[in-house]
Amino acid sequence: MRAAIMYEAGDVRVQDALDPVIEQSTDAVVRIVRSCVCGSDLHPYHTMSASDGPVPMGHEFLGVVEELGSEVSGFKRGDLVVSPFAFADNTCELCREGLHTSCPNGGFYAAGGVGGGQAEAVRVPQAQGTLVKLPVGEDSALLPSLLTLADVYGTGYHAAKQARVTRGDTVTVIGDGAVGLLAVLSAKQLGAERIILMGRHKDRTDLGRHFGATDVIPERGEEGIAKLRDLTAGQGSRAVLEAVGHMPAYEMAVGAVRPGGVISRVGVPQYEDAPIGFGSLFGPNITLTGGPAPVRAYIDELLPAVLDGAVEPGRVFDRTVSLDQVPEGYRAMDQREALKVFVTP
Repeated sequence: MRAAIMYEAGDVRVQDALDPVIEQSTDAVVRIVRSCVCGSDLHPYHTMSASDGPVPMGHEFLGVVEELGSEVSGFKRGDLVVSPFAFADNTCELCREGLHTSCPNGGFYAAGGVGGGQAEAVRVPQAQGTLVKLPVGEDSALLPSLLTLADVYGTGYHAAKQARVTRGDTVTVIGDGAVGLLAVLSAKQLGAERIILMGRHKDRTDLGRHFGATDVIPERGEEGIAKLRDLTAGQGSRAVLEAVGHMPAYEMAVGAVRPGGVISRVGVPQYEDAPIGFGSLFGPNITLTGGPAPVRAYIDELLPAVLDGAVEPGRVFDRTVSLDQVPEGYRAMDQREALKVFVTP
């Protein structure tokens, strides 16, 4: 089969790879029909050393079941499925609590000997607990929106849920990438009355307004914080959703949240020393939460609105490439020429 492999920063190649096979009785082999490039894929694209490569890439995909291990039930060959970016058994205590990304029998694609989603096929461990069957065909016009259930839509929703967004809330979203925009959509779904999007790319913030943003702040740093406080009568927001993962975004979140509020981080942190002391979070009784989204816990909840067209999270895809063009997809996202790249076979 063909698969995207990263060798080092800036070096992604599509090449021949071993076909996936059933290794455990709980596995499935899935032929990938749609995948994409994630903003988090750009972190190794910027920083990975040659000594850490080569590694398979991709963790978001829709696919058709080709083979099933002997312990996998509820699926058959030919089923169209979506997979969360983290596989899990969906039966352990942590999964039952909605913490699928901490499942002791789980893990992540493109790590630990499991192939990546930017490929023609992939082995899915813990297939029965991980995969969700979709009631459409592989030619459905809904595939872009359904693909967002693998990561970005569920991650944006996790940001809002962890921040306990409720009806009437004022919410600030930091970051106009795909996760930030779908955090806007999620906050709107949960009833937020005012949603302030902090982003500076007009084509993206226009989409954010479509998803429910009521205000847009393009300024950054202290200037952006001052603008936000002007909009909120000097108080800041009760819920701040940080969808970037870099220190300047976190510092803006600390400046934007009001006393007693919540900062919910879902941007993969590219820093270790975040301020959490008396003057930043402790003194004003601010809650810091977030983490890798257990999107399997949200798929059943989010799927109906996608199927009936009430929401269109797939609008975050603004460029389509073939699998062999994936390196160009990385380049386009890195150069801010694309918001999120959709990958076809």
